[in-house]
Amino acid sequence: MRIERHGRIAIVHFDRQDGRNALSMRALRELTAAARSFEHDPDVSAVILTGTDQLFSLGADLRDPELQSSRTGRLSERRIASQTGGKMCRAWEEVEPLTIVAIEGWCVGGGAALAVSCDLRVASSTATLYVPEIERGMNLSWGAVPRITRLVGPARAKRVILLAERVGAAAALQWGLIDEIAEPGQTLKAALALAERAASLPPVQARMIKQSINANAHALDRAISHSDFDQFMLATGSGDYAEGVKSFFEKRPPNYSGA
Repeated sequence: MRIERHGRIAIVHFDRQDGRNALSMRALRELTAAARSFEHDPDVSAVILTGTDQLFSLGADLRDPELQSSRTGRLSERRIASQTGGKMCRAWEEVEPLTIVAIEGWCVGGGAALAVSCDLRVASSTATLYVPEIERGMNLSWGAVPRITRLVGPARAKRVILLAERVGAAAALQWGLIDEIAEPGQTLKAALALAERAASLPPVQARMIKQSINANAHALDRAISHSDFDQFMLATGSGDYAEGVKSFFEKRPPNYSGA
């Protein structure tokens, strides 16, 4: 994780250098800390979050030893661990400056949940957003369901989340899942143009306006998703979850039974 500053603009570079930019438990905590680092900084008007030149993120790191061990502890321990991703997304949603995500390539699962926690999304013309949780026997948590539904509407949210459709950049722009398309390799440049516009505006007034918009748009989010981490614990304790993960690693179609 690296943060660089350009006047009133901050750029958060998220790159695990693993070719997948997978979201391990450690990565979730680092992303949370990066978001919260702006809480007491009055001199930032816009924050850009970007992944690698090849992709934004392939989602949760299912091979993460800490993630695996967190699912075998006491119920109280597992419940705390299951809230880590949701707290990370909420930290990014609560950043007072304008937040812009620059997306190259794949933006999958938890990566998509993180992207929709921010204010604006710029994606390359070759980007794909994909929420495959249901295909692994999971629910979509981290507060992402109301955020995606608000952006694209309930019918398209069902296509994105329930049917796990892979949404290319053109459709994502049409649906409202992203806000701008850039040429491959140019998403950071396009995000910077938006950030520079934000940085040219009165900083306190911009923060107040964002806060007012979010208060209106997000009023029911916590009521809707307050228990999604408990649903996640229920889902990941099922036989279908075990089958979904096993089939994923074995690269074969899953055989779900409702177990």
